[in-house]
Amino acid sequence: MSDNVYKSIELTGSSETSQEDAVRKAVAEASKSIKNMRWFQVVDTRGHIEDDEIAHWQVTVKIGFTLAS
Repeated sequence: MSDNVYKSIELTGSSETSQEDAVRKAVAEASKSIKNMRWFQVVDTRGHIEDDEIAHWQVTVKIGFTLAS
């Protein structure tokens, strides 16, 4: 592993399907403007309930990326 400096951002993805899908959506959206992404960390999971059923998953993730030299 090389010596790197990382920066991280925090995003919240949502999905009607699953927690994993919410994470994937957050990462996909971040990839549109952030290069050199290296890791993600789930920091919070919550959901929205409608009519006594899960309507949406909301997952907050930190996404780490290396700074360009």
